[in-house]
Amino acid sequence: MTLKVAVQMDPLETINIAGDSTFAIMLAAQARGHRLWHYAAGDLSYRDGRLTAPARPVTVRRVAGDHVTFGEWTTLDLAADADVVLMRQDPPFDLAYITATHLLERIQGETLVVNDPASVRNAPEKLFVLDYARFMPPTLVTRRLEDARAFHAEHGEVVVKPLYGNAGSAVFHVGRNDANLAALTELFGQVWREPFMVQAFLPDVSKGDKRIVLIDGKPAGAINRLPKDGEIRSNLAAGGRADATELTAREEEICAALGPELAKRGLLFVGIDVIAGYLTEINVTSPTGIVAIDRFNGTDTPALIWDAIEGKVKSHG
Repeated sequence: MTLKVAVQMDPLETINIAGDSTFAIMLAAQARGHRLWHYAAGDLSYRDGRLTAPARPVTVRRVAGDHVTFGEWTTLDLAADADVVLMRQDPPFDLAYITATHLLERIQGETLVVNDPASVRNAPEKLFVLDYARFMPPTLVTRRLEDARAFHAEHGEVVVKPLYGNAGSAVFHVGRNDANLAALTELFGQVWREPFMVQAFLPDVSKGDKRIVLIDGKPAGAINRLPKDGEIRSNLAAGGRADATELTAREEEICAALGPELAKRGLLFVGIDVIAGYLTEINVTSPTGIVAIDRFNGTDTPALIWDAIEGKVKSHG
């Protein structure tokens, strides 16, 4: 089976090929004989029932500084000219991101979009997780200083973060005697119109924030991300480091609870975050971590992703 694959992502020229998950997925696609095109989400156009984008065929290789070769520009009809669209642009999950999901949803009957765009839109990463509150640390979603203060008083130490942030940006630790909660609430209200999230601080974050990858609802591997000294954020993009790890019984329970719903929603490639046995996020927009997982475990997560995609294309072909 040879698939025509359109990859919707940020500029290929500037990615870090040593750790980029999308690049690993593209290499695996190419090894299977699939043909690749690249375009940016901002270039989508819809006219007369057709969704198009200016795109270039690409060849990728694991050579630093010379990792991509582009072909000539063409106008790609994402329904007629592609079998699969990989929606892999980075957040923020803003109105531009949401608009792209609405546009891609219009081709779902003709082209497989991964992850399912309607499900991505309806599963914001810090809100979808509330469906599994039984696995979460104590959590508050609010814009009200009074509610945040009461939550802080109850739990002593909290973490404050935006609902639609990414890569650990704008995540604040408010200690027991910290007087900055009011200023933070004011700042969040000025920068974002949305509520923000407040969670009880988990001191064991110093022992790691585990990223677990699920492919079509089944766990495929995990890494333990450790924050650098003086940090609470363990995101690799924020300077954290990755260590090998295995799933605990609690984490297997979490995966078993989430898995069927993820598969049902067409959320084929998902990364969940677990700290000290508590589920904190379900990442569905552009999950990462598979390169480190495969390096530590000797696994081939991109192959699992393409096995799942090819199976879905066959079943709908």
